[in-house]
Amino acid sequence: MEKVVKTEAEWRELLSEEAFEVTRNGATERAFTGIYDGCKDVGVYQCACCGNPLFSSEAKYDSRSGWPSYFQPISENAVGEKDDNSLLAHRIETVCAKCDAHLGHVFPDGPEPTGLRYCMNSAALNLIPSTD
Repeated sequence: MEKVVKTEAEWRELLSEEAFEVTRNGATERAFTGIYDGCKDVGVYQCACCGNPLFSSEAKYDSRSGWPSYFQPISENAVGEKDDNSLLAHRIETVCAKCDAHLGHVFPDGPEPTGLRYCMNSAALNLIPSTD
């Protein structure tokens, strides 16, 4: 997969202020404020920065955490992981594999079949509705 690389100015022109802060600076939107937290629409969630397909609505579930949550990415190559020790605790940060946008974190407390909870920021995603 070819990486998408842009300057800070190019990202700022492309993204809303909130999406820029979340995806390029690693910010977190407040719980229960994102547009996709309670969304039940069918489709594919893409990276807000580069359009890379990240999650299917079929993997979305209500984690009651205040952020949209998924038990697996749409493919093995969609999402990357990085160690995050920023809040005095070890977490696993999730990033878009194509443009390195900060998406959220993954935790080992999700449902079957994976046992994982990909806890994402709505500001990092765009839902492309299914046409079926």
